[in-house]
Amino acid sequence: MPVSSPTRTLNAPNFLYGTAWKEDRTAALTNLALCTGFRGIDTANQRKHYHEVAVGAGLAAAYRDGIVTRGEVFLQTKFTYQAGQDHRLPYDPRAPLAEQVAQSMASSLEHLGTDYVDSYVLHGPASRYGWTDADADVWQAMQQERDAGRTRCLGVSNIALPQLQQMMEAHREAPAFVQNRCYAVMGWDREVRDFCREQGIIYQGFSLLTANPAALRHPLIQGAATKHDATPAQILFAFARAVGMLPLTGTVSPEHMRADIAALDVALSPNLVSMIEAIAE
Repeated sequence: MPVSSPTRTLNAPNFLYGTAWKEDRTAALTNLALCTGFRGIDTANQRKHYHEVAVGAGLAAAYRDGIVTRGEVFLQTKFTYQAGQDHRLPYDPRAPLAEQVAQSMASSLEHLGTDYVDSYVLHGPASRYGWTDADADVWQAMQQERDAGRTRCLGVSNIALPQLQQMMEAHREAPAFVQNRCYAVMGWDREVRDFCREQGIIYQGFSLLTANPAALRHPLIQGAATKHDATPAQILFAFARAVGMLPLTGTVSPEHMRADIAALDVALSPNLVSMIEAIAE
């Protein structure tokens, strides 16, 4: 049975702003998200899909302008295997995996202008099948980063339930977070969510809107939006929180940022939550 980490008591935000695929707009959008009210920023040291240096620039501007302090921001980044990178690697690919983790973390801290992150996430296991020896090595190296104070807690993303179960069997400590893409047609990743709830792991759901265009058009969601004077997107985010998810949004629209934050005030009845969860059925 895994031993709970003392970092599990870390206060997670109520919403995460995702910075993937923003390129030259990353700094401005990161800053705008903080100005709008987001207090959780998700990034990765993976130049293929993220611009972590620009996230740091957006944070620095917010600190400078007095929007937030470093202590008010939950900052999450990731270690990504070489297979998920392009040629712009944040580590020496010839180095052992443990050194790659350390190099990637050092690079992230420099990019983000901080001496620690709140959450350090393994950006998906090395294989789609099973928890490998490489994953075990990387996880142990990530634990060393946590023990050294460079991150407050650890997580893993893009992981299937059998892999997560194998991970838990192989290590004495459970991740604080699991971050997965969440599809309505797959029961909103119910099996992984249920396992996380049983183990005291916070489930982060991403692509809640982009992966579920049919759900946004579903009569149940449309009707709930009308009843609550909300948008369908706000209903989905309210649902996500009601079932215990920490939702992510990556919108580039100032209007949608404000609406997403306002979704925190939308309260759904338990019956409606159950009906939305059963859409796939």
